[in-house]
Amino acid sequence: MSMSEQERLAAFELMLVDVQKNYGEFSARMEKLKAEGKEKSATFRQYWSNKMTCQYMLSIYKDYGLIDGSALENGGKNG
Repeated sequence: MSMSEQERLAAFELMLVDVQKNYGEFSARMEKLKAEGKEKSATFRQYWSNKMTCQYMLSIYKDYGLIDGSALENGGKNG
């Protein structure tokens, strides 16, 4: 069963919202760990990796003109 064009667009929009939300959450969690002096922990490094993945995805959206650069500048909010 294939998606209609509207369903496909809605799925892409939902994915963008999730990526932006995750980017912001990972940033906030990293700041908390950093404040606790835990930058070298496995958890911090995992959040960093996840944040970089989200950043890459957001940069692709930006490259295609689907969002402006503010999503990367303000922790994933308001893409």
